[in-house]
Amino acid sequence: MKFLDVNNWERKQHFNFFNTFKDPYFAITGTLDVTNAKKYAKVNEVSFFAIYLHACMQAINEIENFKYRITEDNKVVVHDTIHASATILRPNKTFGFSFINYEKEALSFERNYKLEKERICNSNALFPPVNTEDCIYCSALPWVNFTGHKEPVSGAKESVPKLAFGKVLDTNGILEMPIAISVNHALVDGYHVGSFLEKAQFFLNEYK
Repeated sequence: MKFLDVNNWERKQHFNFFNTFKDPYFAITGTLDVTNAKKYAKVNEVSFFAIYLHACMQAINEIENFKYRITEDNKVVVHDTIHASATILRPNKTFGFSFINYEKEALSFERNYKLEKERICNSNALFPPVNTEDCIYCSALPWVNFTGHKEPVSGAKESVPKLAFGKVLDTNGILEMPIAISVNHALVDGYHVGSFLEKAQFFLNEYK
């Protein structure tokens, strides 16, 4: 972890401008082809959610702006690695927040996911023991093939990006899933969001 030199950052003016906003987040929705990821999960008998989330985490960790977080005194921290804080559903239909440690290898990441799922399903706690901001907030809505999405905003200073995944649809054998991404415009621009979606699709296609 280190601090970004904002004064010599090419986005200094952008940061100072959007950092004054009450709600500096912007959001878009897109679509990912998860055909290969679904087949990979089935063949390896692992969680489909963990596999497509892993592809997204690979993409996140390749884009530096997604590693930036704003401190309470308006400094910008650059984290070395970004993990996944995903909502995980319990049998009683409540959920808990997880903290899934990122691993480059998909099956290692999937094992970390299973450990968090087991912890949540055997607990009533909303928050995980580890609850730091070197993460991405993630949620899955597998019941809804959405074309729009809005995240709740706490009112406090926030800078953690947020992902949401929707219902997969089968179109002539191609499995497509909606994805929504919300980011703080003081740190992330449309270019970075576009790069994330491209890289996420690349890593999804890599599953064989």
